[in-house]
Amino acid sequence: MSLYGASTEYVLHSLLWLVDHPEPVSSLDLAELQGIPAAFMAKLLPKLEKAGLLRASEGLRGGYQLAKSAEAISVLDVVDAVEGEKRLFNCQEIRGRCALFEDHPPSWATQGVCGIHHVMLRAEQAMRQELAQTSLAALAKSVRGKAPPPFLDAAQSWFAERAQTRRTSKVRQQRRSAPR
Repeated sequence: MSLYGASTEYVLHSLLWLVDHPEPVSSLDLAELQGIPAAFMAKLLPKLEKAGLLRASEGLRGGYQLAKSAEAISVLDVVDAVEGEKRLFNCQEIRGRCALFEDHPPSWATQGVCGIHHVMLRAEQAMRQELAQTSLAALAKSVRGKAPPPFLDAAQSWFAERAQTRRTSKVRQQRRSAPR
């Protein structure tokens, strides 16, 4: 079982497209580009808007834009906005339930933070620190470094074409004429 789900992955991928894209991008386009239902994306992006990471605008030219610079948004900001502040480990205080204690654990067994819980807290702290020090800009640079320039150019052209189509209302015409 993973700690963070597909929602986080889809949102991070979506935000990477917004890093160098000054114009608003529709949630429909972000969903379509990734092959996921538009309704799913439409549920996720308002969480980022509420967290102050995205700014939304309405209308044919509307969509989502980063609300602050990509350098000022950490991966942890995004994860917390999408997932909430999930704890890595939920200690059940099992150490006090040993059958040898006969329902009366000695203080030495339950004193202080559980050793297992302590290790898990340190691991969570390290993970959150890593996510906090990785900016959206750094992540975008890393991801874009793997893609060939023609792909990045094609993606930007795809978004521009989609935006132009919306502006000229061809999206509505295409939907009306599409077979049902």
